[in-house]
Amino acid sequence: QVQLAESGGGLVQAGASLRLSCVASGRAVSTLAIGWFRQAPGKDSEFLAAIVWSGSDVYYGDSVKGRCTISRDHAENTVYLQMNSLKPEDTGNYYCAARNYYSGSYYSHNMMQFWGKGTLVTVSS
Repeated sequence: QVQLAESGGGLVQAGASLRLSCVASGRAVSTLAIGWFRQAPGKDSEFLAAIVWSGSDVYYGDSVKGRCTISRDHAENTVYLQMNSLKPEDTGNYYCAARNYYSGSYYSHNMMQFWGKGTLVTVSS
């Protein structure tokens, strides 16, 4: 089993930056692909970014390309999502999710096996 815990959300003004953290624990952490998803009010889950744990391959959703950077710290078992130039439409619950033994470039809500409880980001105009 894998446990994921997000942190770093909050209330910010448009144009600000935030760094979200996802701490992974449990079995097989070293074989995980970890992604970030956003659930905005009234909208479907949206893929934002993903990183393969054992390598340096990273992937981004169209809505955050150029504004977000995903990275990982092996020593801390943590994946970060640095978000810049935040917009009101970035408001939502941000979830960390993982899939075991995966290194592909395609990510969707339904394919992820493990989920954190989320952290809320609110961007005011």
